[in-house]
Amino acid sequence: MEVDFLLVGQGIAGTVLSYRLISSGDKVLVFDQAAQNNSSRVAAGLFNPVTGRKMVKTWNADNLFPEILPLYQELENLLNTKLIYLKKIYRPFNNIEEQNEWMGKSIEEGLQAYLEEVRTQPLYPQVNDPYGGIMLKNSGYLDINKLLDAYARWLKHGDLLRDEPFDEERLYQKEGKWHYKDIVANSLVYCNGLGAMKSKFFDWLPFAPVKGEILELESDFTPEEIINRGVFRITMPDKTIRVGSTYSWHDLDQGPTERGKEEIFERLEKIVPQKDKLLTSHKTGIRPATKDRKPFLGKHPESENVYIFNGFGAKGVSLVPYYSKIMLGLFEGKYELEKDVNISRFFKYI
Repeated sequence: MEVDFLLVGQGIAGTVLSYRLISSGDKVLVFDQAAQNNSSRVAAGLFNPVTGRKMVKTWNADNLFPEILPLYQELENLLNTKLIYLKKIYRPFNNIEEQNEWMGKSIEEGLQAYLEEVRTQPLYPQVNDPYGGIMLKNSGYLDINKLLDAYARWLKHGDLLRDEPFDEERLYQKEGKWHYKDIVANSLVYCNGLGAMKSKFFDWLPFAPVKGEILELESDFTPEEIINRGVFRITMPDKTIRVGSTYSWHDLDQGPTERGKEEIFERLEKIVPQKDKLLTSHKTGIRPATKDRKPFLGKHPESENVYIFNGFGAKGVSLVPYYSKIMLGLFEGKYELEKDVNISRFFKYI
């Protein structure tokens, strides 16, 4: 079997990049084991234009956000299933100083695409927001599990997916092409999250794995808006409430922890005091974050036609649509990668 690209991994990165390649006419084969996509499958799928304690515009937002909705809507049409949910995000103010600051920020041209309203009054009786808050637009979440499952079925229907481990020891190069079992590929692309840490090609990259825990609850308070301050609180289509997330660089080998659960509940209590904490699910995943919190894109400096598209961390849903387009341009010789994401920034570690 001859292909243009052999992709290792079908998480959110492998899914979107393989779709871009197939749409451009390339022949693709993906190796993946669904059970290994723990990070993508546990993630909430949130895309949020204003983040962090200081409530600043997401890094590179003006490039990232115009690509999000068109790309995922294309996948909805391809797979004939609902995947993307546009939801406003409400971020309560902690004090009157924040309210005053955002009244001034609201006229800034760079925020107009993302800022719906600056509220000076509470939004809901159930929310702890005596100073009001900001209402964001061009935000929402992606149903990642549904995307990965539906896309895997689509790939299998076209014989484009191998649901099996990828054994790098069986890989070799001959006459400029990569050979693996019955496959001959022009190029290899590693989209397999933390699995790339075990690759002989990319084990030198400074991944910084982060553990995240997410809860699902039952509640009578089911607002349309996502409430986000310290934790996010999302009303899912079935009216389940999803809340998270923790960020831990320790206890990576442990599953869900009591400490993580209590941390989420404590933060939730500050924005939406819960009288009915009926916990229905507690999940955890390890995110493929990086040392500098920027993704890993680019070509291996020594091995011919070996690439990586990885390290998207907690913001993969926002980052992958834009950077998959940039990666496609790299394959086609149209673009040079930005220094912020190019793995050349870490060549000193080889």
